[in-house]
Amino acid sequence: MAATGTDPAPSDAAASPTVVRNTRPTRWFHAATFVVTSVLLATGWWLRAGNEGRPSALADVLGTPDTEVHRWAGWVLVALAALGVTLGVRAAWTFVRETARVHRGDGRWFLRWPVGALTGRFRPHRGHFDPGQRLANVAFVVTLATLGVTGVAMTTLTGGPTFATMLRVHRAATYVLTALVVGHLLLVSGILPGYRGAWRAMVSGRVDGATARRLWPGESSPGSPPDGGHGPADPGSPDNRERLEAPD
Repeated sequence: MAATGTDPAPSDAAASPTVVRNTRPTRWFHAATFVVTSVLLATGWWLRAGNEGRPSALADVLGTPDTEVHRWAGWVLVALAALGVTLGVRAAWTFVRETARVHRGDGRWFLRWPVGALTGRFRPHRGHFDPGQRLANVAFVVTLATLGVTGVAMTTLTGGPTFATMLRVHRAATYVLTALVVGHLLLVSGILPGYRGAWRAMVSGRVDGATARRLWPGESSPGSPPDGGHGPADPGSPDNRERLEAPD
């Protein structure tokens, strides 16, 4: 309820209630994926720079060649993916469903994105992910899947044209993944004013109401999101419909 002239001014906590964005299992899975991906990128770029015979700091700490660190990190990533689609099947399905959302206003959201990133005045959208996140999700999944498939293929091959092709695709996917990770870190760092506070969604799982209304208007009502931390609040509810249809 909006304050009137006779109502007392709401406190900061009441005006900006905490909104649950991600559950603990979701945050732990994200953290594990980030750590393993960081190891893969660090060792991959180290080897790409021609340092195969020169151990990196990580290889020295682990007492294992960088090639082995890279290979085992790849297998851990494959194992994480397997766990995600088995033990976390419900959250995985919700992730796919929310990522596959398409709405008429998505194009206008992208057109306004530069302004939103600098001012925080994004166009409203529906769902757990904004249109940019949905696109990034597809890019991350396709790129990581490509790295996994080509990486496994190279461990079973000893050379030849197929190995060379897998290596080229693996390197290309590494370049794309690097760009995606850098872009992701840029956004969550809060350097762009529109994304300030977004990092809390994966650290504590909660964001303040102002951040939720700015980035995820469909989930700006207090309370836990359904479906294991990925499900959206009902966009058809009066409160959320009002937020989603509000003019810029």
